[in-house]
Amino acid sequence: MFESKLPNLGTSIFSQMTALANQFEAINLSQGFPEFDAPELLKKQLNHYVLEGVNQYSPSSGVPRLQQQIAQLAKRKYAVEIDAAQQVTVTSGATEALFVAIQALVREGDEVIVFDPAYDSYQPAIELAGGKSVNIALHAPSYAIDWQTVAAAINSKTRAIIINTPHNPSGKTLKQHDINALKALVIEHDLYLISDEVYEHITFDKQPHLSVLRDEELFARSFVISSFGKTFHSTGWKMGYCIAPTDLCEEFRKIHQYVTFSSFTPAQHALADMLEQQGEHVDALSEFYQQKRDVLSNALQDSRFSILPSEGTYFLLLDYSDVSDLNDVEFCQWLAEQAGVAAIPLSVFYQHPSNDKVIRLCFAKNDQTLIEAAHILCQL
Repeated sequence: MFESKLPNLGTSIFSQMTALANQFEAINLSQGFPEFDAPELLKKQLNHYVLEGVNQYSPSSGVPRLQQQIAQLAKRKYAVEIDAAQQVTVTSGATEALFVAIQALVREGDEVIVFDPAYDSYQPAIELAGGKSVNIALHAPSYAIDWQTVAAAINSKTRAIIINTPHNPSGKTLKQHDINALKALVIEHDLYLISDEVYEHITFDKQPHLSVLRDEELFARSFVISSFGKTFHSTGWKMGYCIAPTDLCEEFRKIHQYVTFSSFTPAQHALADMLEQQGEHVDALSEFYQQKRDVLSNALQDSRFSILPSEGTYFLLLDYSDVSDLNDVEFCQWLAEQAGVAAIPLSVFYQHPSNDKVIRLCFAKNDQTLIEAAHILCQL
């Protein structure tokens, strides 16, 4: 009998809900991908490099032009000097970067603190490295971190903490007091940090993104991970990157070279052109998505759902306590099959399912799609 390394994992909820959406022709606000296309310049330059024959392996750490543009973006956004050649690694999506960072850090028996609701790739990667995920549950409506609880969870086996800001699925962002508390614990207990910042350019109401890159002492112990898919509406390209201090970056690259070796070469050149020629796209992203958040929120004002504040990402949470007594998985199945809107239940993001009656909607969609979905939800 074959023995699975991940016996408790099955098909992801994202695949399940998208399949339901397709089966019942529901409006799909479940899986987190944009309904609109990547920028024209990006597509044009990708085609250009493919036709020009730029189709062979790139350096394992990334095309140098793209590494430089990433370093310049970090400097412009966070006033930090990054050594592009020694500290920036281009990866095949942020999920690869997360996996490699975890493999670089975690040894047999190590513990890693994770905050639930959490992106579903963290725990499997920790377990595959021989470690244990120590999940600290956050709850609606605030999803605030109790740092005293975190401190109590730290012991001699604790190796690292994973944070995600802006946070998927809650839409919350870490504040300066969170960064201060995190830094104190990381330094006191000699821990490492993996900072998942894939939604770094999508924060709302003029609130800044507090990247770990802003803090020199914290960055010295950190892998900071981001995603071009989120920034340039191109999730299917699977292009991301990791910024880390030189010593950690060296370890990261040892593993990266045996996972993907290098990433899609024409796309790297196209992304470098995009960052160089249309940097304003990044700067306009928060306003672009805030408008979509507000379209959906305003259209839901007359519904029986309670709308939880979204401070970043392209997700909005709804409390459906006044709509149904079903648990969130059953409610999302009913919603897709009977009402015609596909959403994601929050409990699947927890190690121990939460009893909060909360679902996640993706608003990276055309305005008309959002208005049509909200119209259906307002009828419930």
